[in-house]
Amino acid sequence: MITYSVLIVDDDIKLAELLKTYFEKDGYVVLVAHDGSRALDLIRDAKPDIVVLDIMLPIIDGWEVCRKARQESDVPIIMLTAKDEETDRLSGLEIGADDYVTKPFSPREVVARAKTILRRAYKGVVKPELLKMGRVSIDIERHEVKKNGEFLELTPTEFKILELLASSPGRVFSRLQIVEQVQGYAFDGFERTIDAHVKNLRRKVEENPKEARYIQTVYGVGYKVVSDCDA
Repeated sequence: MITYSVLIVDDDIKLAELLKTYFEKDGYVVLVAHDGSRALDLIRDAKPDIVVLDIMLPIIDGWEVCRKARQESDVPIIMLTAKDEETDRLSGLEIGADDYVTKPFSPREVVARAKTILRRAYKGVVKPELLKMGRVSIDIERHEVKKNGEFLELTPTEFKILELLASSPGRVFSRLQIVEQVQGYAFDGFERTIDAHVKNLRRKVEENPKEARYIQTVYGVGYKVVSDCDA
């Protein structure tokens, strides 16, 4: 089963959290931004599978976010707005949005539309049973990890974290997202726990754990895997 990520962009914090809750219940990894500048940073760095984008945003509005995103990415975009005029809907579609939802809306409807767009955009995409990370190979079905042909002994939690990161190379996962995906819930001290697991993983999979090439830290955000490098 593919785990998709969604970026929710809305300056209404309560609405953004409500959408986040519904998407997470449906199994998505969720990123949230409350202004257009932060949204563009996450689109570039975290590479979400789909973006739910409000039009009325501080710093950079949704129209401009959509235009800029389209210059460098084909990520599907659903635009949110309080306006219900046909010209606004057409404008959004003309600058590259894939769908348009008018407020007030049902969060379930937004999730359903996202699911439909993703099914169309990623039709035929399946999660590989063997993931490659440079000289490290991860066999999902057999639950085995090898480096340079030699088996590595990973704990179940370490394997889940490595599988999550390696399944989406280049995508940044926050510590909270990692613990929620791996454990299914958050708990006190989860950040320190995830850091400890990543430290152990690096010691096992990296050629030089002090200069990590595969599992990289994105300061202020979390971790990502870079797979297209040779140790």
